[in-house]
Amino acid sequence: MNHILRMCDLTDEDLYRLFDKADKAKENKIHVQQAFVANLFFEPSTRTKMSFEVAEKKLGLETLDFTSESSSVQKGESLYDTVRTFEALGANAVVIRHEKENYYDDLLEGVSIPIINGGDGKGEHPTQSLLDLYTIYQEYGYFEGLTVVIAGDIKHSRVARSNAYILNRLGANVSFTGPESWQDESLVFPYLPIDEAVEQCDVLMMLRIQEERHQNRINNQQGYLQQFGLTVDREKRMKHKSIILHPAPVNRGVEIASELVECSRSRIFQQMSNGVYIRMAALEHVLRGGTENEKTTETSTHLSR
Repeated sequence: MNHILRMCDLTDEDLYRLFDKADKAKENKIHVQQAFVANLFFEPSTRTKMSFEVAEKKLGLETLDFTSESSSVQKGESLYDTVRTFEALGANAVVIRHEKENYYDDLLEGVSIPIINGGDGKGEHPTQSLLDLYTIYQEYGYFEGLTVVIAGDIKHSRVARSNAYILNRLGANVSFTGPESWQDESLVFPYLPIDEAVEQCDVLMMLRIQEERHQNRINNQQGYLQQFGLTVDREKRMKHKSIILHPAPVNRGVEIASELVECSRSRIFQQMSNGVYIRMAALEHVLRGGTENEKTTETSTHLSR
């Protein structure tokens, strides 16, 4: 069964094959037979939910939309029974975003259709990580030796968790920067002051402050920008070819100065576009997969670069 649940489940060969498929998706060169995909989002989402819908429509798939507020979840239906219901109705795959970490552990033994994790609490967000990696790969063509700094609310970010481990596995030098109270001791990567981070990085990956996972909102947003965020002055000290990423939504003037969101080194909106193509690749992967010959050919092409 082809699921996409955690980044560690994907081999390096899988990653490069998905990049190849995303390239083909841009040229409208990947297709799947007619199928139904249910998008089960139990948390608010714009980019992830909408880009999955666009990806599904571009692939010619039938999208089954779902909102928990108007479903039998309000009557006490479990996630397992919800997924099994869609399976019984004919869904060929499900995309799930849920506030519970590792929600899929309760589904794997009873559900016989592929699951794509659209984000699980503070756990992981594999398709966001895939589009981040794809954007970096478009820029540099490699990961080995790149210095990547992930900046901000590390403790509450599933994006930080997914990206840190996979980038490290691919040979990048990964560091964090951010407030001490939002550091995550379970992630064994060094922390840098923001002023060192901006001068060293090839990729600065900004994170949104996950206020919905905090007990208290921050009181001084302007102070956060000056102390921990990417100001105009700090951007000027970045290396000439370094780039800025952000999973969005962006809190302009909080983690990043508003005028930098669309500056020349920002790839934030490019990430959003890439999200459609990488999710097309992910859907094709779980619905059909590739042959061993495709895997070998595509992998050798990328590893030789």
